Amino acid sequence: MAAHESRSRAGRPRRADARRNYEQLLEQARIAFAEFGVDAPLDEIARRAGVASGTLYRHFPTRLDLIEAVLAEQIAELVDLGRGLLTVEDEFDALSTWLRAALTHALTYRGLAAAVMNSALDHGNGLVSTWHAEMFEVGAALLARARQSGVVVAVADEGDVLKMVGAIAWAAQDSSAQADRLLALLMNGLRCGGLPHQTGD
Repeated sequence: MAAHESRSRAGRPRRADARRNYEQLLEQARIAFAEFGVDAPLDEIARRAGVASGTLYRHFPTRLDLIEAVLAEQIAELVDLGRGLLTVEDEFDALSTWLRAALTHALTYRGLAAAVMNSALDHGNGLVSTWHAEMFEVGAALLARARQSGVVVAVADEGDVLKMVGAIAWAAQDSSAQADRLLALLMNGLRCGGLPHQTGD
């Protein structure tokens, strides 16, 4: 369980029942946001979690608070997945697995990420920058490991690869099958022998 889940907004440890309510609300919000998007009814989320609407608002005073909590949990899981994959013997498979998970996340929670981004721009919230840094760090580590082992081309750049995953999510937002095809093309291009040899001018 993440540390932020076990404490209230005031920093006090949560009671067991409050912690269960918090976790249920997060789980049902994750499902509802994936199903209905950023405008999923909050009262329905509370009903699915088996709590009163007032309980939801005590934990998450605004919709944005709930969205940020859901995204924080999902990004933490992605980062943890990436760190675990750093010990997988097949470096190319480890990189591919993480990029696919990152793409699935981007496809599923694109509207939520946009809502948080807009809030950050309006209020100077550094949360998005923190998330981006965490994702970049683990993605860069996986790519560097694959480069060093010789399974991906030496010219592969961390920033370029992650931007391409984001571009795939944008281009194929209505088709997971298309997203899979585009990611396969990207991975084929990254694999050693998949790109034409580059020579200097």
